[in-house]
Amino acid sequence: MSKKQDPVFNFEESLASLEALVTAMEEGDLSLEESLQAFEKGIRLTRECQSALQKAEQKVQILMAEHGSPEPFEAQDGSDSARPRS
Repeated sequence: MSKKQDPVFNFEESLASLEALVTAMEEGDLSLEESLQAFEKGIRLTRECQSALQKAEQKVQILMAEHGSPEPFEAQDGSDSARPRS
């Protein structure tokens, strides 16, 4: 027997699916049953996306705590600045 693998979560695909569901529901062409199914799927996708965003924010906070605040970038050849340096 082969186990069914959980698909890898893809934020961009989930967000696109959520947008498509919202569009379909806004158009009003869905039956009541289809609307309820779309709503349930939308709630699930919203929670998954929120969770992914929270995890990403936590990773950024950890990285910032470990490495400190980023410093402004200055190109070594000075080509990034139109004003003279003091």
